[in-house]
Amino acid sequence: MTGSPARRIGGMILRHLYILKGSWPRVLEMAYWPTVNMVVWGLTSQFFTRHSDWLAQAAGVLIGAVILWDVMFRGNLGVSLSFLEEMWSRNLGHLAVSPLRPWELVAAMLFMSLVRTLIGVIPAALLAIPLYDYSIFAMGLPLLAFWANLMVTGWAIGLAVSALVLRFGLGAESLAWVLVFAVAPLAGIYYPVATLPGWVQPLAWALPPAYVFEGMRGVMFGHGLRLDLLLGAAVLNAVYLALAAAAFLRTFHVARVRGLLLGTGE
Repeated sequence: MTGSPARRIGGMILRHLYILKGSWPRVLEMAYWPTVNMVVWGLTSQFFTRHSDWLAQAAGVLIGAVILWDVMFRGNLGVSLSFLEEMWSRNLGHLAVSPLRPWELVAAMLFMSLVRTLIGVIPAALLAIPLYDYSIFAMGLPLLAFWANLMVTGWAIGLAVSALVLRFGLGAESLAWVLVFAVAPLAGIYYPVATLPGWVQPLAWALPPAYVFEGMRGVMFGHGLRLDLLLGAAVLNAVYLALAAAAFLRTFHVARVRGLLLGTGE
């Protein structure tokens, strides 16, 4: 590139502006994170301001919520990253002509998601015991139910993200982080769903994590496990996982028929 430094600098700036112009996920991501952080922590501070009686138990509730939230987050990333690694290595074309069936690919990604989540979350949960004198394992069997539901929610989001990346290309890979955090303000991770504005609450109850975190707080405050909340989460998870798997398999089939799998990669 010839010319003055200003011209060369302008050329590089123009290049990146064109990248932003052609990738709506990147533009969305820039405005997205500050907004989500503001909403989540704004609602959290608002709730604790109005319910000072919760402060005595806030530490345990928040640590438990963080650990369970990470189950869903890691479950999503486990699926998304397993798929993205195949795209980054340009391996999808090889998989498409191998004996591997698409549903077997999905099953492998879900299993790897479980492995990644266990590796990521268990050490953090164990470390919370000596550091904060808090054990999430004290919840007992309800913990398994919460874990399973949040894992399935993460799987559904991960499969949906994988379908979108396959459809729109690697420019949409940031959706692996964006979509799961889109759920965070509505999930009631650190505050009850009732804290949300009235018109938003039906949206929250359409998401499985809202049922899980309400159930978690009930168990931690000694109210026992609410089976209605557990059933609500399970039913919604079954619907969302089926829809996400169908969307991924359909997108994969179309990409294979059109020969688009050979063009993926870094």
